[in-house]
Amino acid sequence: MNKLSILDGGMSRELLRLGAELKQPEWSALALVNSPDIVRKVHEEFIAAGSQIITTNSYALVPFHIGEERFQKDGAALIALSGQLAREAAAAVSDQSVLVAGSLPPIFGSYEPLNFDPSRVQDYLKVLVDNLAPYVDVWLGETLSLIAEGEAVRTAVSGFGKPFYISFTLADDKAQIAGGEPKLRSGETVEDAAKWAASSGAEALLFNCSKPEVMRAAVETAARIFNEYGSHLEIGVYANAFDGEQADSSANEGLHKTRKDLTGDSYSRYACSWVEAGATIIGGCCGIGAEHIHRMIQTLRS
Repeated sequence: MNKLSILDGGMSRELLRLGAELKQPEWSALALVNSPDIVRKVHEEFIAAGSQIITTNSYALVPFHIGEERFQKDGAALIALSGQLAREAAAAVSDQSVLVAGSLPPIFGSYEPLNFDPSRVQDYLKVLVDNLAPYVDVWLGETLSLIAEGEAVRTAVSGFGKPFYISFTLADDKAQIAGGEPKLRSGETVEDAAKWAASSGAEALLFNCSKPEVMRAAVETAARIFNEYGSHLEIGVYANAFDGEQADSSANEGLHKTRKDLTGDSYSRYACSWVEAGATIIGGCCGIGAEHIHRMIQTLRS
């Protein structure tokens, strides 16, 4: 257990559970406007569950969710608030060290690799990075669907002297679950993503916001590539609990249903498999709450 780092889980369902109002398209960003105390409370509950790294609630603070006008008017302040709330929760813990990861989402939408615009991406990433920088210990580019999004994050954080993690979301349709070659949602292979990561300067390559069934193959592929390249990057996983197919769904179309079978015990069994394959950073994404994280830690310790 000493070699593992434990991430938090998904923010949005925990916000809903504690009484925050969330609706599309703003989604979790709305809680920063209407109920920031609940955002802080979610961070605190993940820390109490045993998370060693908590993630800023900045994922939806992009024009894709809050609109261009609101992003230009209020984006900087809301991004800073998301960092401040996470830092306050981490600083309140005296008996353990908790790191704050600055969430850098896909600027043009989750699962939307075709929308990526390299000519505009740095304009938006700069606002996120500049306003999170005073509060975070590590950057986390997450739910990225193509390698170019990872490269954009690498460029955006390069002048801040903080470590960065890159996390890709994986294709998780029936063919992938049946054992197809692990791929990003763009169709690029995990092998190519790992080769890019090995020379990127990142400290970790993670896989998130995909079904747990496809994660082990990605970890095994990344571990093989890193071994071949002599790379010491850590590998991480934080899967989601979404039910049904996600490939044809946009991030702000509606509330995805979550799986009833993915209990704390069953998620913990997946986590043990990822660790066995070489993962050293473990957490949860959408639908994986504080109870899942607590149970997962108990299982990993045993």
